[in-house]
Amino acid sequence: MEITELTVHELQEKIKNKELTISEITKAYVDRINDKEKDVNCFITTLTDEAIEKSKEMEKKINNGEITSELAGIPIGIKDNICTKGVKTTCASKMLENFVSPYNATVVEKLNSEGLINLGKLNMDEFAMGASTEYSALARTKNPWNLNKVPGGSSGGSAAAVAADLVPWALGSDTGGSIRQPASFCGVVGLKPTYGLVSRFGLVAFASSLDQIGPITKDVKDSAILLNILVGHDEKDTTSLDMPKVDYVSSLKNDVKGLKIGLPKEFYGDGINSEVKKNLEQAIEKYKELGAEVEEFSLDIAQYALATYYIIACAEASSNLGRFDGIRYGYRTKNYEKLEDIYKNSRSEAFGDEVKRRIILGTYVLSSGYYDAYYKKAQQVRTLVKNEFDKAFEKYDIILTPTSPTVAFDAETKSNNPLEMYLADICTVSVNVAGLPGISIPCGVDSNGMPIGMQLIGNRFCESTILNAAYTYEQAIKFRERFKPTFKK
Repeated sequence: MEITELTVHELQEKIKNKELTISEITKAYVDRINDKEKDVNCFITTLTDEAIEKSKEMEKKINNGEITSELAGIPIGIKDNICTKGVKTTCASKMLENFVSPYNATVVEKLNSEGLINLGKLNMDEFAMGASTEYSALARTKNPWNLNKVPGGSSGGSAAAVAADLVPWALGSDTGGSIRQPASFCGVVGLKPTYGLVSRFGLVAFASSLDQIGPITKDVKDSAILLNILVGHDEKDTTSLDMPKVDYVSSLKNDVKGLKIGLPKEFYGDGINSEVKKNLEQAIEKYKELGAEVEEFSLDIAQYALATYYIIACAEASSNLGRFDGIRYGYRTKNYEKLEDIYKNSRSEAFGDEVKRRIILGTYVLSSGYYDAYYKKAQQVRTLVKNEFDKAFEKYDIILTPTSPTVAFDAETKSNNPLEMYLADICTVSVNVAGLPGISIPCGVDSNGMPIGMQLIGNRFCESTILNAAYTYEQAIKFRERFKPTFKK
């Protein structure tokens, strides 16, 4: 097996046994990027030269006993809406194309304290608004399983980079499914933590009450390892919660006997692709074989989650993106005569169509005369969605659904149809609306060899439960041993 095909915990084992050095691992990834990046376009900014230098420096410090972290020297990729000091943070937008952050996000500080090596900033839909990474203003990422397909979004660069073995793991952000849906499309593991569990300080805001940073990894154990690093209270983020420390790796028991799994029938309706449904049914049978108790139930309020999500998300986006005005930082038009022209032309020239669409919709639902009818009503329905999940978790330990109603679709088939693109999030948005944790793991492939994702939803702060359920299933089906991306065209 090639070095870049190994999981992080496998790399750790080889470093420990002196079978591999940090320099060898970093060089293997740099060589892989040089070989395959041109095919998939995962990166906006590569830091390969810097990574090589840092690996040599790190190796010396480890040999001298200056660094003792077990993860020191492991490479990582970071989604380009997470601030990195001295490195561009573009949000895949012309608006921030040349913005170099003067500070690190809290999660980046945590990675640095463990000695991880940043290989670069990964592509995404502009300002995290999209489900295919086709709305990036700077590059179009391709799906390594089939280069004619999209990798999902908005964390498409992160998911594709992990699937293509360009990075061993990556950070993404999830506002309505933006970690889980691309993980599903690219056949990797994507975890959206409970809202408030991971600091958002340094994440460029899209919708502040929905955004959450999380890991995208090759397997579930790596997800647990990375989550251990990311969690923790941060006084710089007022929504960050002070919770007791949990070791998520030790929660991987490979046992689901007696686990109560709920299947919300509304997530298995006519809109779900038949091959997706078939693979989910096989996964459900596997859980039964493993000793879990599975039962169908109704989560009828979930049908309103998509509309609720888009009203709230667009309203918050309209407010958050107001700061990009051509005055303080970011893009400024050269075409102006008066102050009003700077505002209007800078935003018109530097924002893409999807971002403009969401700003307009968000401004509308917040405007006088429409606030009560739309935004206030959406917040009320949000409470109902949360209450409905609370009721479900009184009976079930986890809820199992498809991650996406389809597998990865062909590029340029939905990007001009916003409504169809929004429907790609139908299985994931309710998790963000209710502030719950959710994980997507691969459960099979369709007849064309494209991966299919299964979503496990847990109650708030029950990451241990969904990680163990995902891990147990993963050990049973051995997806990574059976299926690999083909880079076919």
